[in-house]
Parts: sequence; C-alpha cells; structure tokens
Amino acid sequence: MALMGNGLKGAVPSIRVVLGVAMAAPIVLPAVAIVSRPLAKSLIKGYLVLADTIEEFAAEAGEQIGDLVAEVKAERATTLRAAAAAAAKAETAG
Repeated sequence: MALMGNGLKGAVPSIRVVLGVAMAAPIVLPAVAIVSRPLAKSLIKGYLVLADTIEEFAAEAGEQIGDLVAEVKAERATTLRAAAAAAAKAETAG
C-alpha cells in the first residue's frame, strides 16, 4: 500500500496542472486567437512587402547586368572592327 501512495505522490501536482489547463482553455484560447490573427496578418503583410522589395531589386540588378553586357558587346565589336581595319590597312600597305 505504501508503494501505491508513494507512486501517486508526484502525479498529484501534474494532475492539478492538467485540470487547470483544461479549465482555462475555453477562456484563454479565444483570447489567443483574437491576438494571434492580427499578428499573423501583420507578419504576412511584412513578408509581402519584403518579397516585392526583393523582386524590384532583382529586376533592377538584372537590368543593370543586361546594360553592362550590351556595353561590353558594343566595345568588343568596335575593337574587332578596328583590328580588322588595321589588318586590312597593313595588308594593303605591305
């Protein structure tokens, strides 16, 4: 019998906590839901603003890279034309 009494000694506070939570849940959960919905909406709005900002940044970076590529291609074409003209001039002179 002493074994049975000692075995339940540590369980009684746990049972009280569980009963307390079960009794408070109908009051606490709606309050948490009322607070958490606006918080969740704010987090989602912040995510959407961040996503739009990143999208704009990526588009701008892509445009700048495209401009750089076009500029390098134009410079390369000019260099190749100048080299071809110099080779043709050297060939006619020589």
